[in-house]
Amino acid sequence: MLFSKASLLKCLVDKSVKSRHLALHWGVSTSASATTTASSSCSDEDSCDHDTGMSMQDFMDKPWKPLTRKIKIPPEIISPYRILIMLRMVVLAFFLAWRIKTPNHDAMVLWGLSVTCEIWFAFSWILDILPKFNPINRMADLAALKDKFESPSPTNPNGRSDLPAMDVFISTADPEKEPPLVTGNTILSILAVEYPVEKVAIYISDDGGAILTFEAMAEAVKFGEVWVPFCRKHNIEPRNPESYFSQKTDPTKNKKRTDFVKDRRWIKREYDEFKVRINGLPEVIRKRCEMYNKNEEMREKNLVKEKNNGVLPPDHKVEVTKATWMADGTHWPGTWFESCADHSKGDHAGILQIMSKVPESDPVMGGPDEGKLDFTGIDIRLPMFAYVSREKRPGYDHNKKAGAMNALVRASAIISNGPFILNLDCDHYIYNSMAIREGMCYMMDRGGDRICYLQFPQRFEGIDPSDRYANHNTVFFDGNMRALDGLQGPVYVGTGCMFRRHALYGFLPPRSNEYSGVFGQNKAPAKNIQPQSDEQEPLTGHPDLNLPKKFGNSTMFTESIAVAEFQGRPLADHISVKNGRPPGSLLAPRPPLDAPTVAEAIAVISCWYEDKTEWGDRIGWIYGSVTEDVVTGYRMHNRGWRSVYCITKRDAFRGTAPINLTDRLHQVLRWATGSVEIFFSRNNALLATQRLKFLQRIAYLNVGIYPFTSFFLVIYCFLPALSLFTGQFIVQSLNIAFLCYLLTITVVLTLISLLEVKWSGIALEDWWRNEQFWVIGGTSAHLAAVIQGLLKVIAGIEISFKLTSKSANEDEDDIYADLYVVKWTSLFIMPLTIIIVNLIALVMGFSRTVYSVIPQWSKLFGGAFFSFWVLAHMYPFCKGLMGRSGRVPTIVYVWAGLLSITVSLLWITISPPQGSDATASGGELKI
Repeated sequence: MLFSKASLLKCLVDKSVKSRHLALHWGVSTSASATTTASSSCSDEDSCDHDTGMSMQDFMDKPWKPLTRKIKIPPEIISPYRILIMLRMVVLAFFLAWRIKTPNHDAMVLWGLSVTCEIWFAFSWILDILPKFNPINRMADLAALKDKFESPSPTNPNGRSDLPAMDVFISTADPEKEPPLVTGNTILSILAVEYPVEKVAIYISDDGGAILTFEAMAEAVKFGEVWVPFCRKHNIEPRNPESYFSQKTDPTKNKKRTDFVKDRRWIKREYDEFKVRINGLPEVIRKRCEMYNKNEEMREKNLVKEKNNGVLPPDHKVEVTKATWMADGTHWPGTWFESCADHSKGDHAGILQIMSKVPESDPVMGGPDEGKLDFTGIDIRLPMFAYVSREKRPGYDHNKKAGAMNALVRASAIISNGPFILNLDCDHYIYNSMAIREGMCYMMDRGGDRICYLQFPQRFEGIDPSDRYANHNTVFFDGNMRALDGLQGPVYVGTGCMFRRHALYGFLPPRSNEYSGVFGQNKAPAKNIQPQSDEQEPLTGHPDLNLPKKFGNSTMFTESIAVAEFQGRPLADHISVKNGRPPGSLLAPRPPLDAPTVAEAIAVISCWYEDKTEWGDRIGWIYGSVTEDVVTGYRMHNRGWRSVYCITKRDAFRGTAPINLTDRLHQVLRWATGSVEIFFSRNNALLATQRLKFLQRIAYLNVGIYPFTSFFLVIYCFLPALSLFTGQFIVQSLNIAFLCYLLTITVVLTLISLLEVKWSGIALEDWWRNEQFWVIGGTSAHLAAVIQGLLKVIAGIEISFKLTSKSANEDEDDIYADLYVVKWTSLFIMPLTIIIVNLIALVMGFSRTVYSVIPQWSKLFGGAFFSFWVLAHMYPFCKGLMGRSGRVPTIVYVWAGLLSITVSLLWITISPPQGSDATASGGELKI
C-alpha cells in the first residue's frame, strides 16, 4: 500500500491549518502563534509593504534582532573586479575576431587547432567567471540564538532549549578502507558537540554490515562516557581525541581549573587503552569465532556419537558453518568473515542497534569518583546513538551511498525525526563544537524556512605543506562556493552539510521566485503548486515541481513528515517572520523508544521498501549518478529552494584527503565522471525550471561541461611541440598586434586573479597549485571521464580505470610518506606523453634553428615559451613520478638527454631546415 494521500499533501501545503494542528499535537496553545503571526492591517497605503503586509511602525513597535547578517565585499575590491571581467570579455572577443581574420597560411592546421581551442577556453572561462560576480560573506550571532531560544521568557519560564532537534548521519562501508579508529574518533567528536543533548541523535550507516565496525562503535560509546564530560568540564577543542592529543600547542593555554593536568593525564591513558582495544578487536573477534565454531563442532560430534552408541564413525566428516559470533554468543546477523547465504556484503539482514539510549530531558550531573575524574556539576548525558546496517539481498539495486543515506532518513524519521540532518563522512569530524549552533542561526533566522541546506567548507588535515596536488581545494571552497552564496547558494559537496528534512523529502519551498527572460531579468513570485489526487495528472511543466506522493507503506513515517516540517520553522516572534512556529512549541521532552517503534524503523530499511516509491527519484538522495551529492542539491535549487555557505571563524569540520598522485587522480576521475553523467541526463542545467536563477544555471551548466575542456586542453598542450617540430607557429609572425593582445589578456587576467585572491582570502601559492593541477587533471582524469561517459552513452560500454601496480611504502614514520608512493595507472599515459613530446620538441626546435641558414628565432621563442608553460604546469606531476627527492638515478637524466639529442638529429637528417646546406647536398647532414 503506497501512501499518496491528497489529505496529507493538502496539510503540507496549507501552513496555517497544519501549524494549529501540530501546536495542539505538541501540547502548546495556539494563542501565541495567533498573536505573533496575525498580520495587522495597514491603515496608510503609502507606508505599507504589499509583499509582507507590514508597515514601518511594525518594526518600531517591537525591536527584532537578526541571528545572521551579510557582509558585502568592499566596493574598492568588487567594483574593479567586475570591471576587469567585463574588460577581459571585450578584449577576448576582439582577440578571437582578429585571430579568425588573420590565418597563418603557412600552418593552417596549427592555426585552425589553436583558434578552436582558444574559442572553447574563452567559453569555458566565461562559464566559470560569471557566477563569481556577486560574492558575499556571512556571520552568525550565537549570543542572539541563545537569547532567543534558551533564555527564560513568558513562553519558556525555565529557560529550556526551544531549538529544533538535529539528526547526524555518518556513512561507512568497509572497515579495511575506513579504519574503525578514525570512525570512532568522528563519533566521539559528535557525542561531545555543544548542542542540547536531548535534541541530538546520531546514526551511523555501516553499508558493509561488519562486526568490526559494530563493536568498535560500542567501544567508542563506552569511552565517550568519560571523554564527553571531560570535554564539557575543560572546554576542550577539538573534541576528536586523536586530533586533540596530537596538537603541538600548549594544552594548558587558557585552562584555569587546577585539576586540568591531572584530568588530562588520566584521560590520555584511557584513550591509549581505548586505541589498543580498537586495534586488538580483529584478533579478539577472530579468537572468539574460532572458540564458538570449535564448540559447535564438538557439539555436532557429540550428537553423532549419541546416535551411534558413543562411537564416531571413521568415515564421518563433521561440517559446521564457520559463523561470525557476537560477544553474547549469538550469530552476527551481518557479513561473516567466511561469506555464505544471508551473511555476505550483498546479502544480509537489516540491523538496528541503539548503542546509547535516549537521554533524559533534564541534565544529569556527575559527582566525584575515586580513581576517575571529578564531574561534579557537569552534565554526563550522551546523545542517542544508533548503529544501522540496511538489509541487502541479491537482485536488488542498493544504489550505493545514496541508498544507504535514504535508509537512514527513513529510520531516523521513525526514531527521532529531527527536522534537520547533518551529513558527515566517517573521516570528517567536528572541529568546532559550536558548528551546529552556527548553522542553526541561518535556519532559524527570518527567511530561514526557504533554506534547503547549509553547506560548510571542507578542511583537510595530513596534507603536505606545499599542497602539491591542490588537495585543500581552497580556490573552490573559498572562491567559487563563496561566490555562489551570493546567488541561489552553494552546491552540495557530499559531506559537512546540514539539510532541512522537509526539503530532502522533495517538497517545494514556502515561497520562491521565477525568473524569465533571456538572462532571467524578469522576477516574479512563483505560483503555489496545489496537491493532486492519485487519479489526476500533474499540471506543472517540469517534473521537479510536482509534489512527492509515494513515500512507501509506513504509516508512522508518513505521519512524521508534517511534524518535521512544523518543527523546522523559525520562531514567529515578530510580524516580519513568515511561516513561523509559536515560541515554546519544542519544549516537550522526547518520548522514550518502544518495541513497535524500533520494529517499524527496521522495516523501513528493508531492501524492498523502496519498490514502487519515489525514493531516489524525487525523494531523498537522488540515484543514478556517481556524484549523487551534486544532483541532490541541484534538484532542490531547481524547485526554488536556496542554500547558504557557512564559513565559521574556527573550522567547523576537518577530514582527510588523498595526498598520493594516483589516489588524487582517481578521486578527480570519479567527480568528472559524475559531471559527464549529469551533462547527458535530465539533470542538465539547460533543462532547469524558471525557479533557478540565471547565474546559478550557468554555474550548474559549468559543472556538467568542464570535463569536456580536456579535449581542447590536450590538443593545446601538444601545439607547442607541433610548432617546434614543423618550425611554424600559430600566427604568421610575432607582430605587434598579437603581442599587444597577449599582453593585455595576461595582465587583465593577473589583475582579476589578484582581486579574487583579495576577496576570497586564498593565497597566491594555492591559486598557482590549483592552476597546475587543473592542467594535470584535465589531461588525465577529465579526459578519461569524457571518454568513459561517451562510450557509455553512445555504445553502452563501461570502462573502469584501476590501479595495476603499487610500490611499497618504505618509511612508515613519515606522515607524508604516502606522497612519495608511486602507483602506476593508465591515467599517467597522456600527461607523460605530453611531457616527453614537449621535451623532445624543445631540443629539436633548438637544433633546427641553430642549423638553419636563416634562423627564425621568433618562431622558436614562441613555441619554446608555450612548451615551458606546459612543462611548468606539469612540474608537480613529474615530482610525483620521481618519488622521493634524489631517488631518481642520474643515468635516467643522462639517457633522457642523449635520447632527445639523437631523435632531434635524426629528425633534422630526415627533414632538414629549408634553405640549409643539407638541402643542397641531397639530404646529407653537414656539421
